[in-house]
Amino acid sequence: MKFEFMTAVTPLPPSMPLPKAALRIPANSTAKVMYARMLDAALTNGISDVNGILFVHFPIKELSASLSRSQQTCKRVLNELEETGLIVRVRQGIGKPNKIYVRIPKMEETGHE
Repeated sequence: MKFEFMTAVTPLPPSMPLPKAALRIPANSTAKVMYARMLDAALTNGISDVNGILFVHFPIKELSASLSRSQQTCKRVLNELEETGLIVRVRQGIGKPNKIYVRIPKMEETGHE
């Protein structure tokens, strides 16, 4: 991988979104990177449900490969994201992938970012 210094006119490479409010969520850094990855997937390849709300199908094997983490770590981090409220998983039944709804944290009304 090659690196370069950034100037005022350097174009950014493709990036994943991470809302600033998500930085204050009590979750580990792997969870925040996974959240950014899933938010990116929802924005680029999300599927709309009957209410127009975006969700993604992200099998553990694919998630594990995209984050270079074990499948067990990914399962633990998915549980952590669900406990914090950043995602909602809807089980579809045996042999069917879960629908994963990626939620956006609201900024607090404090005037600070």
